[in-house]
Amino acid sequence: MTIRLYDTSARQIRDFTPLRQGCVSIYLCGATVQAAPHIGHIRSGLNFDIMRRWFEYRGLEVTFIRNVTDIDDKIIAKSAEQGRPWWAIGYENERAFSDGYRALGCLPPTYEPRATGHITEMVEMMRGLIERGHAYEADGNVYFAVTSFPDYLQLSNQELDNLLQPSGDGETGKRDPRDFAMWKAAKPGEPSWETPWGRGRPGWHLECSAMAHKYLGTAFDIHGGGLDLIFPHHENEIAQAKAYGDEFARYWVHNAWVTMSGEKMSKSLGNSVLVSEMVKRWRPIVLRYYLGTPHYRSMIEYSEEALREAESAFARIEGFVQRVVEKAGGVVEPAAEVPPAFAEAMDDDLGVPQALAVVHTAVRQGNSALAADDKEEAVARLAEVRAMLGVLGLDPLDPHWAGHDGRGDDLHGVVDTLVRMVLDQREAARARKDWATADAIRDQLNQSGLVIEDSPQGPRWSLGPR
Repeated sequence: MTIRLYDTSARQIRDFTPLRQGCVSIYLCGATVQAAPHIGHIRSGLNFDIMRRWFEYRGLEVTFIRNVTDIDDKIIAKSAEQGRPWWAIGYENERAFSDGYRALGCLPPTYEPRATGHITEMVEMMRGLIERGHAYEADGNVYFAVTSFPDYLQLSNQELDNLLQPSGDGETGKRDPRDFAMWKAAKPGEPSWETPWGRGRPGWHLECSAMAHKYLGTAFDIHGGGLDLIFPHHENEIAQAKAYGDEFARYWVHNAWVTMSGEKMSKSLGNSVLVSEMVKRWRPIVLRYYLGTPHYRSMIEYSEEALREAESAFARIEGFVQRVVEKAGGVVEPAAEVPPAFAEAMDDDLGVPQALAVVHTAVRQGNSALAADDKEEAVARLAEVRAMLGVLGLDPLDPHWAGHDGRGDDLHGVVDTLVRMVLDQREAARARKDWATADAIRDQLNQSGLVIEDSPQGPRWSLGPR
């Protein structure tokens, strides 16, 4: 068994060899909590959730760190616009992110550190970098001197002479315009912390270098995030950490975006689709299927039609699961191992689309077995399907989904009871051979968006396609 991953720094797929046998350490750039998450934000967490699940299936112990950036320029700007404390805005949106991750079935991280909880570690890193000649103080700011680090820009493959470094207001005193801020001098009314160089607040890049060092040590296996973070964020993280003396990340893995009309989904473009609204319109497990089943390095162009297609595709899987459970008369446990073709696809840079094709093949084989009244074969296929879906976080019988955790949690039981009452009336009409009434009841349920299917165990209902 060899897992292979596309390493951005090497620009190729590499065999994955963990630093410590049997263990994997992952740092994922998480939420910047200036606003509630859209589905593009959650895609990153979901992609790395699938990675984590696959490592765990392969018997590896995973330490998964996903940080929260709870102080930055955008949060401070929102605070001024709304007349609310910066920490209140951050906490509110942090909870919205947590709700989004949970709704779509992402496992909680091992640790989820906040930037503001690690000022001491940031000061220590800056002090070390200044002592080593890689950083300097100017006007209360602390900058990293990019020319002091010969390997700068190797991740993004840029030329230093052509570099345009993003800069914020108040970044005065730079020796070189390409240098980047690790610490920003305090402005009136802004949050700040005391340091040897005066009061101020952290720069975005410093936060992650310091937190990765604290929770994963001087070297760890995988650093992840969206493609848009390669420069400047990840490039600057590498410079800080390696100049400080850390080996830092050995593999760099980046997920692609969710786009609308060809543009990256973002709040600044005004084209975001909030998770909190999406889960009211779509079942969370369908959203997970939609966002998690394309390859993590492939762009997803958002459309209602694509979501409907995902809903229909997942309904075929879910319907098979329900039919076999009814046929078996009880729960069918997942198989101990996934099929070899599924494992081969997942080992090859997390090839979820190819792995999903194996799922659908097993579903078709299982449906054929059901049609032939071959209970043993159908149960065997369901066991395989459950094992594969478990790796993808899409097993409808998993307690997270079976407990109806997501859209309409509080209403599902009520709706089920009401629909059952109507179905009982339909069955009574059929028993007295009142076919007109029975058909009218079924038609009315169909018009309300429910699909009614008659089975040997009695009628069952499900939500129909949109």
